[in-house]
Amino acid sequence: MPDRDDAQPSGRKDALTGGCLLLLVLVADVAAALLVAIMLAVRGLHRMDSGSGQTGTSGSPPDWAPVLGFGALALVVGITAVVLLRIGHRAIGVVQVILCVLVALIALASWS
Repeated sequence: MPDRDDAQPSGRKDALTGGCLLLLVLVADVAAALLVAIMLAVRGLHRMDSGSGQTGTSGSPPDWAPVLGFGALALVVGITAVVLLRIGHRAIGVVQVILCVLVALIALASWS
């Protein structure tokens, strides 16, 4: 007959697993945000170089890259939040929802 210790998971083990999962998810979010920031910085440098030959009266077309980049990041973070909430990691899912809202607000701010 199995021991009771083997049948029930310990609270410390669950907390350790949740903490490690939170750390991994946050590191992945930071890496994705850095990728978006690097992409936008490179596009901005390219636009500055290509815009040096234009006159002051010609209007430049709107740049949708920040909106699309931050919007895609918000979508990925939101999907991750839903998955984490569905599998029962409520605290980590709430952190992801907050990050999703912040990134969505940044995407909306870059739209105007």
